[in-house]
Amino acid sequence: MMIKQFRGIIPAMLTVFDEEGLLDWAGNQRLIDFLISNGVHGIFALGTSGEFSNLNLEERKQFAEFIVKYINKRVPVLIGTGSTNTREACEFSRYAQEVGADAVTVVVPYYIPLAERELYNHYAQVAGAVDIPVLIYNYPALTGQNMPVSLIARLAKDFPNIIGIKATIDSVSYLRELVYEVKKINPNFAVFTGLEDHLLNLLALGGDGAMTAITNFAPQLVVGEYNSYLEGNYEKSKQFAKQLGVLSRIYNTGSAMIAMTKEACRLRGIDINSSVRLPLLPVGPKEVDQIRQLFKEAGL
Repeated sequence: MMIKQFRGIIPAMLTVFDEEGLLDWAGNQRLIDFLISNGVHGIFALGTSGEFSNLNLEERKQFAEFIVKYINKRVPVLIGTGSTNTREACEFSRYAQEVGADAVTVVVPYYIPLAERELYNHYAQVAGAVDIPVLIYNYPALTGQNMPVSLIARLAKDFPNIIGIKATIDSVSYLRELVYEVKKINPNFAVFTGLEDHLLNLLALGGDGAMTAITNFAPQLVVGEYNSYLEGNYEKSKQFAKQLGVLSRIYNTGSAMIAMTKEACRLRGIDINSSVRLPLLPVGPKEVDQIRQLFKEAGL
């Protein structure tokens, strides 16, 4: 089994819809091309920012096949295949492998609280269903469940294709323990943050990068922060981090965050529709003004 390694800036890509809420294939192509032209190191589709929870399984499969074909190996493609249903997560993960995805990213099951043995079994089943890499997606603020570092370490030890994590959690100590404990088991285990605020901290600790929503409309800042850090230009990296710290306030808008991120793309000149799927609602004039103010404060 060839296990690919992932690192760098991998945007949590938005899913573009038309005004009727249907998948806008041309709009998605334009967003993909924009991200790749700005130097991202991969694309993560059908995550939280991709409104996976507002698509049915057949639509998710259609989108997975589309994005793999369109990107055509220009960058690695990671597909979000998580579900509250283990069988569905396995089925979709197998499908993602069949259409050529480079990895699957599996969110922690939500709604019903699970014991550690149940969480372990869920990821064990998914890892056993595919040969491609599996990344855990831990977002406790939305799922209601946190994956303990000790459990992630067990999974990394027992399943060689569980090779990374996207941790959308506002905790430096959690990221630190992932790097210190899980990389003891597999030095190539990839630790990504889902929040720009923690990218510098994570890189300094020995982590691997970020999978974030803001990258959709400001890839030059996130990629710039990562690249300048690797080059040893820490002052430049810190400047990017300051700008992203301002833009990160977009996350404080709760359920409006996805709609605001889409509108931010449009305001940045990316030719996509900013429609979202119900139950989400589009932004209004007040939110547009908020975005413009963030851009001003960030120097964009």
